[in-house]
Amino acid sequence: MTKPAIRVLLAEDQAIVRAGFRALLNSEPDIVVAAEAATGTEAVQLAKELRPDLVVMDIRMPELDGLEATRQITADPTLSTTRVLVLTTFELDEYVFGALRAGASGFLLKGGEPTDLLAAVRTVAAGDSLLAPSVTRKLIAAYVAEPEQAPDPIQHLPALDQLTPREHEVLTLIARGLSNHEIAEQLHLSPLTAKTHVSRILMKLNARDRIQLVILAFQNGVVPTAH
Repeated sequence: MTKPAIRVLLAEDQAIVRAGFRALLNSEPDIVVAAEAATGTEAVQLAKELRPDLVVMDIRMPELDGLEATRQITADPTLSTTRVLVLTTFELDEYVFGALRAGASGFLLKGGEPTDLLAAVRTVAAGDSLLAPSVTRKLIAAYVAEPEQAPDPIQHLPALDQLTPREHEVLTLIARGLSNHEIAEQLHLSPLTAKTHVSRILMKLNARDRIQLVILAFQNGVVPTAH
């Protein structure tokens, strides 16, 4: 049985860029651009109407910026299965922390290879987060240097007490920007075991994806912020 194509809503204000993305995505048999939006407001409206699998969202959009549009989409209970992949010009622009809090499931730098966009769409649509370890490490560095830009601290999350000692170790390494493979190597585990630990942590903390785990770790003091 053929797997349904990934339905993408393309939100990008520059027509020529949008056309390029559309041509690239539609050239793949497992991806289809269901609609296009030129403003943040239009992106939110079309997401509610079409309930796509994924919204590719430019972070700088007219009328309603990509940050607020992302927040509205991820906060809508009817769009619980719709994920947002944010397009950003810089790895650490002024919107990144806000976009993380808003519920983005991944970031992709503009100007990358076409294959990067295709891989990102498939990764995020499959339910995984897309936050490269290198980007995670830069976010952590920014958090240490300028904590006022980082996610606001919250009270201790009771669900953290449900984690086993090993799961706490894994969560700490996730928050430090390690990939599953790196976690497996550091803790002398098989890659499958490391992946299983990550899956259990996601379930226990009711986290949407790996990005949300990083935020929760910061907010609850799981990761020391001192050098």
